Amino acid sequence: MTAAVRATLCAVLLGLATAATAQSGGDVAARMGDRVFTVKDLDEAWKAYDAKSRAEAEQALYDGRRDALNRLVAKLLVEQAAKAKGSDPDRYMKEEVARRRQPVSDADVSAFFKANAQQMRGRPFEEMAPSIRAFLEERQADVARDAVVADLRKAGTPVKLQLEPPRVQVAITSQDPVRGPGTALVTLVEFSDYQCPFCGRVIPTLKRLRDTYGERLRIVWKDYPLSDIHPQAQKAAEAAWCAGEQGKYWEFHDRLFANQATLGMDGLKQHATAVGLEPIGFTSCMESGRYATRVKDGAELGRDLGVDSTPTAFINGRRLTGAHPYEVFAEVIDDELARLTK
Repeated sequence: MTAAVRATLCAVLLGLATAATAQSGGDVAARMGDRVFTVKDLDEAWKAYDAKSRAEAEQALYDGRRDALNRLVAKLLVEQAAKAKGSDPDRYMKEEVARRRQPVSDADVSAFFKANAQQMRGRPFEEMAPSIRAFLEERQADVARDAVVADLRKAGTPVKLQLEPPRVQVAITSQDPVRGPGTALVTLVEFSDYQCPFCGRVIPTLKRLRDTYGERLRIVWKDYPLSDIHPQAQKAAEAAWCAGEQGKYWEFHDRLFANQATLGMDGLKQHATAVGLEPIGFTSCMESGRYATRVKDGAELGRDLGVDSTPTAFINGRRLTGAHPYEVFAEVIDDELARLTK
């Protein structure tokens, strides 16, 4: 998707979200004879036929507002800092950026050229070096500007965020595999697929989150096998439930993600042996298919919430799609903890 198309789509989504939030659910949106359509009717219909786009519109509106808030706060902080130094905001920022900005070396330019050789389309280093240097210098300036604002925010009056992010209610049952106490302040529900490489990448992140937040975090697992492209995912998920019958759900779960290349029936039996499962009971469970419906129920719930790719997480109902690094998850969790403990 090009930048222009992405910008246009964002504008459309923002427009839709703004229109949807400008009125309350009970407000009349349209009339057709004696029939009245409320805003709530439209939102429910939208969610029913395209839950994903509705969620994207709500998220785009929230992200746009958060970005606008950050810009307003940054502008105010720079104005205050400049005034305290007897300067004007533009001059103050220019001086601070110059002080913090790291120089771009010839080695930096060469390393960038080598790392992005395919994007150079065969053009020689000598031709591309000036453009690369200009790009890297501008990026360093952006990093310096961000650092200036970050330091001002640390030293300034705290911003008490009251803007409410979009959330969805994710049904959690007593049967769902859980790590962490029910009393945790933050619940992270993960829709995932055992054969999905991106899901595998996020597993170490989830472990780090558990280690970091301890009893403040509960992780709930939901199966979402993308069977069209991952034909072994459904049976792998069923196998995890079979392992759960013998009290080894999480051990088996972790082993599957550590061995995503061996999820066929023979591989599943080998993994069962490796984690100490009784083989006859495990094989009988697998062959019976008694957990097939439970796995499919997880996928159906995900589709109702607009999930169409894995991994997708909901942190206290806040959607986070993709194998993001630890810092992205931690930012949302920290924000939730701050909201709940202020």
